[in-house]
Amino acid sequence: MSIAQYRDIQVGDSIPLLRLRPLDRSMLALYAGASGDHNPIHIDIDFARRSRAPDVFAHGMLSAAYLGRLLTQWVPQRNIRRLAVRFVGITQLGHIPQLSGRVVEKLEVNGESCVRLEVQCANQYGEARILGEALIALA
Repeated sequence: MSIAQYRDIQVGDSIPLLRLRPLDRSMLALYAGASGDHNPIHIDIDFARRSRAPDVFAHGMLSAAYLGRLLTQWVPQRNIRRLAVRFVGITQLGHIPQLSGRVVEKLEVNGESCVRLEVQCANQYGEARILGEALIALA
């Protein structure tokens, strides 16, 4: 992995897009097992329908984890200083997560050269599902 250098980064630069495969039931079951989040709204279609949802849908934290993956494809995990997210929509079965980030500020934090990114997890229609902000330390 070639690590981005602070001097080469400009406000407005985008980090490489991460596009994943369509969300399916097996992904939700695997995430439930790995995370310990067995909320039936995410894995039991009968429960989801009784809750007035048309079907099960993704755990919000699965999409948040995808944002972490977006960042770690750009820099090593040790460079991530903060990741904050806000859930703004539901990721349905069949949605294709598309994760993106853009540099919005260059700054110094605790003696480190950092960039602040706006990050997003959207579906294939461009509809935001999670909006967030990340602080990344760069050399």
